[in-house]
Order: sequence, then C-alpha cells, then structure tokens
Amino acid sequence: MFSLVRSRVRTAAFALSAVAALAFGGTAATAATGAAAAPAPAKQGPTSVAYVEVNNNSMRNVGKYTLANGGGNVFDVAVVFAANINYDTGTKAAYLHFNENVQRVLDNAATEIRPLQQKGIKVVLSVLGNHQGAGFANFPSQQEASAFAKKLSDAVAKYGLDGIDFDDEYAEYGNNGTGQPNDSSFVHLVTALRANMPGKIISLYNIGPAASRLSYGGVDVSSKFDYAWNPYYGTWQVPRVALPKSKLSPAAVEIGRTSQSTAADLARRTVSEGYGVYLTYNLNGADRSADVSAFTRELYGSNAVYTP
Repeated sequence: MFSLVRSRVRTAAFALSAVAALAFGGTAATAATGAAAAPAPAKQGPTSVAYVEVNNNSMRNVGKYTLANGGGNVFDVAVVFAANINYDTGTKAAYLHFNENVQRVLDNAATEIRPLQQKGIKVVLSVLGNHQGAGFANFPSQQEASAFAKKLSDAVAKYGLDGIDFDDEYAEYGNNGTGQPNDSSFVHLVTALRANMPGKIISLYNIGPAASRLSYGGVDVSSKFDYAWNPYYGTWQVPRVALPKSKLSPAAVEIGRTSQSTAADLARRTVSEGYGVYLTYNLNGADRSADVSAFTRELYGSNAVYTP
C-alpha cells in the first residue's frame, strides 16, 4: 500500500485455518456504547477470520456473510489491515501511525466497527512495519517496548477495538540508524501488551524476526497469544508457536485469488486435523459467496449467503 501500508501480494495464496472460538470479556461495543452486543446465532466449528485491506474496502463487508443453515456469522474475527509502526528520527522512538484510510475506519467506528461487534464479530487492528527501521523486534529497552505497548492498548481502548494483530513485515530493520532485531524486544512488548489488555485478542501473523523471538530470560510469550497463523496464501504450514491446535491456523487463503478447490481442501484439512481457525485475506465488496461457500461447506456444512 505504497509508503504507508503495503499490500500482501505474494506468489503463494494466503489462508488462515479456523481457530476455535474463545471466550473473551465484554466486547468493545459494550465499552464504547454501553449496549451489550447481540449474540450471533450458534455456529459449530472453527473460528473464521477475515483481513480487510481498508485502503480499498469497507470493514462492513465482513458482516454481509451468514450461513445458509442456521444464519450464524461466517466470520468471527475481522482484522483492520493495517496500522503502522513508524519511526520518529527526531525523538528516535517508534510510534503508532494510521494512514488516512485506517484513520477513517477508526473515526467512523459507529458505522464501520460497531455493526460488526453488535453481530458478535470481534474487530482487531493489525500493525505492520513501514520501511522506516522500526519494528517489534528492535526496541532497545524494556521501557521503550512497554511505551509502544501502551500506545497499542490506548488505541484499542479509544476506538473500542477487540485487540491487536502483529505483522512483522516491511520494517527494514537498520533504516534510519535503528538497531537490528534482538531477543528481548518482542517478549517485552507482548508481555506489556497482555498486561495492559488481559481480556483482549493478541494475534500473531507468523512471519518476520519477531515471530522467531518469543522467548527471553526465562519468559516465553507464546501462551499470551490467542491466535497464530500461517502467512502464505494458498498453502498449509503449521505455525511453530507453542499453542494448542485450537489456536493455530496452518491454512491461509486469499479470497478471489486462491482457487475454490484449494480453499476447500485447506478447510477440509483444518477440520480433519483438528485445528481451530481458518483465516482469509482480502475480502472486498463484491459478492464472494461462491468463494466463501467453498470453505464454509467444509468448515460448517453450509453454504454462505451474501446480503448486500
């Protein structure tokens, strides 16, 4: 996405296998509006996740898909893709940046986020590197990692979100005189963030230096994640994170680019091998019910219905 948010266009097509539904505390909709979110119709099966490129598409698209059998939401988690970790060369500190499209979604939470939460869909903010040298893996001290964690949890609270997703791509460690990845940085960051928001989602897009640095000084932060998933579309790859199968997504699909047969095969394998999440990328505003049904038939035994 140019200099602010880079699109995830890769040669392999990306899909997230379904993570089992987890019980979290009150939703952001409750915190922001004082009204309890309406429970979604019961759905048996893995948790489905949808990343939305908000530079081009609306978060509202996630709520337009239901199951023909029972009427449950197809998607359980919607990910706003993406905010950035930027670097201020004056203060020599990382800061949280929203490009104009991400800011628009957050500023219009009443129409872009709350309707999803009122259906029972969690809304998570993805955070991505931005070519400036700042990343999750090179905070030089615990204090600086904790300061950035505070920026993240403050954003979750301010905009009534349900959590944070870490995507350690495009940081370009070393730019602007920044340091290379170290072993303590991400551990300090995740530890502080979990302490700040114990009832919220923290997910890991399993790529980059941060994803391979989950343990330091006797502390392993693997268990602090709610989800970890494969970052390569159209493939099956079990994340090497010490989490139960219910929290892992070895499958990844890009809607409209991954073939329906591959999406179905990955969903079938997700169920047969006992994994709990199925993640999708790049849901847009078109009627994608045929693509979505390819995996919902395997995950939930039902076609998907698109309601504009």
